[in-house]
Amino acid sequence: MGFLDGKVAVVTGGNRGIGRGIVEGLRREGATVALTARDAGAADKAAREVGGGAIGLACDVRSYEQVQRLFREVAQRAGGLDVLVNNAGIGLFAPVADITPEDWRAVIETNLNGVFYCCHEAIPLMKQRGGGYIFNISSLAGKNPFANGTAYNASKFGLNGFSEALMMDVRYDGIRVSYLMPGSVATEFGRGATDKAGWALSPADVAEVVLDLLRSPKRALYSRVEMRPSQPPRRG
Repeated sequence: MGFLDGKVAVVTGGNRGIGRGIVEGLRREGATVALTARDAGAADKAAREVGGGAIGLACDVRSYEQVQRLFREVAQRAGGLDVLVNNAGIGLFAPVADITPEDWRAVIETNLNGVFYCCHEAIPLMKQRGGGYIFNISSLAGKNPFANGTAYNASKFGLNGFSEALMMDVRYDGIRVSYLMPGSVATEFGRGATDKAGWALSPADVAEVVLDLLRSPKRALYSRVEMRPSQPPRRG
């Protein structure tokens, strides 16, 4: 028995990396979890690996129609929604002159538009349950710009502002909103992804923060959480 027995969660991009870690943590605590991937096969495979109580659903969050279909299916199959984790994201690291308009749109539409679409559909379902919790997985890149990061920085700075405003929109509906800003996490995502083993944060570390926030009293809101490796490689 876990403290999330009877709760329903959606985790976008939940088939791997940080999303997969969060899915596994929510399942351990008893939640029914719908995890998404753009590819149906990848979503189904991840759900089978996680085990009972996990549902794999295909969804490209850049498509509002697919997001609408996702939340209709979750409501039909699981009966409602209590937790949304907006984790799906892509990175693009290149000088502006080398970024195509198509690539730029892909980053903004995934990392920012997709979060709006999911929140737009999730909030009415949470209101029906008397409240809920929305987690937006951002990044320290949402406060620290860097060269070749224009698209990614723009999407994460925007996500942080969206999260702050959303928090104020829904707080009196019993819906809490937190955004997490991890630094280097040992996944296949991002720059230098293969060189982080041993010192970087793990997906399980991020998942533990999500669970800690879900355990917190409803009167408390930890709206912004920054996470960093405690001992990154020394510079120089």
